[in-house]
Amino acid sequence: MIVEKIQINLLNLGILISGRGSNMESILRAIKKQKIPINPAVVISNNSDAIGLKIAQRLGVKTEIVESRGFTGSRLDYDKKIIQVLSRYGVTEKNGLVCLAGFMRIISPEFIRKYKNRMLNIHPAILPSFPGLHAQRRAVEYGTRYSGCTVHFVDEGVDTGPIILQAIVKVKDNDTEGTLSKRILAKEHVIYPQAVKLFAEGKIKITGRKTAIKSRGR
Repeated sequence: MIVEKIQINLLNLGILISGRGSNMESILRAIKKQKIPINPAVVISNNSDAIGLKIAQRLGVKTEIVESRGFTGSRLDYDKKIIQVLSRYGVTEKNGLVCLAGFMRIISPEFIRKYKNRMLNIHPAILPSFPGLHAQRRAVEYGTRYSGCTVHFVDEGVDTGPIILQAIVKVKDNDTEGTLSKRILAKEHVIYPQAVKLFAEGKIKITGRKTAIKSRGR
């Protein structure tokens, strides 16, 4: 396989998806519109039917499929295949950023450690509240007045990595999981590109499990 020459003067971005990849699309469009200094090197899906693959291609980004259906190896065996693809496109632990955008697989600890502080995720709740699955449904059922979304670094826990940005959404009395999810998703499309921009510009400083936004680059 022939891979286009990587822009060595920029960080290289790899985005992992499983479905439509609406957050992927918001990131890719923001990179172009806002001239974010990062190279969208590759979009990888574990699902060959993912609609997001066609969206990424229309936006001029290379795509790869590492099919998980029918894969009989271990989680680590699968993740090694993902890492191989990322590395081929220059998304490395020294010059890369990995964004999870609706990637419906549990990441192995080895994968996380390789990209320590270089892997981002977005969660549809105000962490540390409602980590894990069905966060919007649980927010409605619990009766919380406010929910939202959180961009965070990925660590070996469940949505426990250092928090970068959060956005708040008011929960209405008549909200359902679906209506709340829709309003939260709109906020996700705003703050995820913002977090990528901050990372690309070297403005995120991590101390322990806390982050600070620097006014200048690295």
